[in-house]
Amino acid sequence: MKSRWVLLSLTAACVIATPAILSAQAPKTKQPPRAQPANPDLDVEELTPSQIQRAQEPAPPAASKAATKAPSKQAASAQSRAIACNGVFAKDSSHLKLATLFNSQNVAFTEVDGPDGNKVMASVLFPRDPKRRLEVWWEDEASRSGTYLIVINGQSTWTAPKGLRLGLQFAALEKLNGKPFKLKGFDEDNSSTITDWDGGALAELPGGCKVGIRLVSDRKATAQARDAVSGNTEFASNDASVKAVKPTVAEIMVGY
Repeated sequence: MKSRWVLLSLTAACVIATPAILSAQAPKTKQPPRAQPANPDLDVEELTPSQIQRAQEPAPPAASKAATKAPSKQAASAQSRAIACNGVFAKDSSHLKLATLFNSQNVAFTEVDGPDGNKVMASVLFPRDPKRRLEVWWEDEASRSGTYLIVINGQSTWTAPKGLRLGLQFAALEKLNGKPFKLKGFDEDNSSTITDWDGGALAELPGGCKVGIRLVSDRKATAQARDAVSGNTEFASNDASVKAVKPTVAEIMVGY
C-alpha cells in the first residue's frame, strides 16, 4: 500500500531532523439454661434477637479478598500491551530483550511487508495472534538490535504513547495533539498520512521517539466527499471536507 510507505519515509525523516478481616467466634451449639456469659454484668436473656443473629453471622468469605485483586491483574494485562519509548522498546533494544520479556516462543524473526512491495526482516511479537501482533524493525538486521520502527497494524490492540491506538476517531486524534495538524490527500486506497503535527503534543513523544499515522476514510463516505480530499494536496485536519470523510487511525509507526 503506497500510503504506508509514504508514512515510513515521513516517520524516518522526523527522526533524522493488607486490610484486616474481623471474625466472630461461633457460639456453642448447646448451653446450660443459665450459663454465665463472659461479662458477669451482662445476662444472656437481656440480648435482643438482632444481637444474637449478628453474633452468629460467619466471617466474610475469603473470595472477597481475591476479588479485590482481579482489577489489578486486568490493569497489568492492558499495560503489558502499551508501547513506551523506553525499556524493552527503547532505541537500544534487541530481539534478545524482547524474547526474554515476552518468552522466546512468542517472538519470531521473520519477513514482513516492506517498501515498494519488498520484504524486510523484523521481530514479530505473537505472530499467530492478530490482536497481540506487533512488528519491531531493527537498524541492524544481522544482530537484530537497535530499534528502528515499531509498527502497529491489522487487528492489533497494542497502544502507542499518548494513548494512540488503531481505530481512534479523527476528533480524538486532533484532541490528543492539542491543535490541528496537516495530512496528505487520500489516495486510491482511501488512505492518507499525517505530514506535520504542526508543533502539537504528538510532534515528539516522551523518550525522544516520533510517531507516524496512516488514516483511512469511512467506507460509507460518498464518492463526492472522497474526491474532495484526494490527490497530492495537503489538507488541514480542521478542514470541513476532511472531517466529512470521518477518518480513523489504521496504522501507527513509532520510530527513532
